[in-house]
Amino acid sequence: MNQSDNKTTRFLLADDHSLIRQGITFLLEDFKIEHELFHASNLQQLLDSVKLNPIDIAIIDAHFPDGNSLSILAELKKMRPEMKILIFTGIDENIYSLRYLNAGADGFLSKMNEEEEIERAIRKMLDSGEYISSVTQALLKSSMKNPNLINPLSSLTERELQIAEMYAEGLGNLEIAGKLDVKQNTVSTIKRRIFDKLEIENLVELIELIKNNQ
Repeated sequence: MNQSDNKTTRFLLADDHSLIRQGITFLLEDFKIEHELFHASNLQQLLDSVKLNPIDIAIIDAHFPDGNSLSILAELKKMRPEMKILIFTGIDENIYSLRYLNAGADGFLSKMNEEEEIERAIRKMLDSGEYISSVTQALLKSSMKNPNLINPLSSLTERELQIAEMYAEGLGNLEIAGKLDVKQNTVSTIKRRIFDKLEIENLVELIELIKNNQ
């Protein structure tokens, strides 16, 4: 995606914090390129905007009040195959960047970066349609030797994975507790730990992850 043809670049800024969107807006204004901005503060607005508008580059947070963007990346790409997606988030790049790239993102940028790196990342998205940081490059090299790095389920313990699979089969807390001969509140605690590790909010997202990674 080269910006030299003077066409208007359509950006979607998707983040539930308006200050983040405002900061990127100021940065884009400094680029002196023809651009149009669309905003979204939750997953539903994000999906609606992509469906209705020919977005060129979507800058998307990982986490929203109504869920995690990891679960909808495939759907976004299906709607707009040419659209480039930059994940711009505060979650740990070492743990999560490969998961997002594997799910369809074209770049992963930590909000912990200095402004210069954020600018460089957006310019790379404009020029080549992708941004791979030095951290993620190292992870990509490691993943060639260890493919499990791109599978989010690999972060779960054997017991956590067992319980996650039971949830995916449609079992509830009481049934799982009975099958494993543990207390129901133990199952609830492990469920919360699974959700925290996988950065998900609900069972629908868990089922989707298990379906896509096994």
